[in-house]
Amino acid sequence: MRRASYALISLIALAACETPVPDSGSGVGFGSYADYQAQREAELIANGDGRGQSGGMSTGATTGLDTQAISAEAIAAIDAAENTPASVDPAPKAVTNAIGISSENNFDAVASERSIEEDAARVAANKDSYVTIQPTAVPTRPTKDAATIVEFALSTTNRVGEALYSRLIPGAQTRAARACAKYPSPDLAQEDFLSSGGPERNAKGLDPDGDGFACSWDPAPFRLAARAR
Repeated sequence: MRRASYALISLIALAACETPVPDSGSGVGFGSYADYQAQREAELIANGDGRGQSGGMSTGATTGLDTQAISAEAIAAIDAAENTPASVDPAPKAVTNAIGISSENNFDAVASERSIEEDAARVAANKDSYVTIQPTAVPTRPTKDAATIVEFALSTTNRVGEALYSRLIPGAQTRAARACAKYPSPDLAQEDFLSSGGPERNAKGLDPDGDGFACSWDPAPFRLAARAR
């Protein structure tokens, strides 16, 4: 019971010592903010800095400026800008007769160099020197070898490396590598291979795996082109 009494007395003492929170709406040091604002406005009007009866804005911030001097400086700057001539780029110099530029289309320039009769004789001489080449028939493009590899590609269905022919030759791969190095492209190697008895025969060792394709020549592009038609 005694402990409860001590606790109650302590709470009462703390409540008495707590500082009251001021009302923020009532202002600081005056009854209300409205009263303070009215009083402050009255002081500003008395000093010539507040709103007048006409509701105009404060003029105290501009009373220290010399508006006449500012206006004079602005007018002087405008006059100086208007009286300053604009910079004009110099006109480019005309090229009279530079090296590499023909004057044949300029009558005055030609007339100063030769007469009309001389110019006519020069034109006639130029016409006589013209060589007219008559059109001829377009030469026939040789298609034997190209047609051979295309026809062969379309006549086959096996893939590269899929053996169809017997090639039981020792060292065939090494021999083929040396032989294929002599051809600029696999197409030329295949043409020579077919003209030498391929694919059944491998006289020059161009087809070591027996797939019928020399030097890794691939018929797939020709087959795709034929299917796309």
